[in-house]
Amino acid sequence: MEILMSITVGVLFMVGTYMILTKSILRVILGLMLMSHGAHLLLLVMADLKAGAPPLLGEDATAFSDPLPQALILTAIVISFGVTSFLLVLAYRTYKAHQTDDLEKLRGTADE
Repeated sequence: MEILMSITVGVLFMVGTYMILTKSILRVILGLMLMSHGAHLLLLVMADLKAGAPPLLGEDATAFSDPLPQALILTAIVISFGVTSFLLVLAYRTYKAHQTDDLEKLRGTADE
């Protein structure tokens, strides 16, 4: 299962990197979203995919799951949601001001 998740993380990073290198602002934002999802899965895979009881004192179990990676992933999801929403608003305002989402046209000329 860990090998499948590792391959999925690699594919998400690969597609995200490809989308970041395109000319459209929306594709860049989607690429960043895919890379953030890949980072979330990477944190999950690095923490070992093991089944166990929740870490409660009253439980009589032999294996417990680690709550720290889950807390890190939840925090990363909230931060990436905030960054994505900010980037979407920024892209919308840029499109309204310049009537294009092409990054080459937004770059300007050398004499500006």
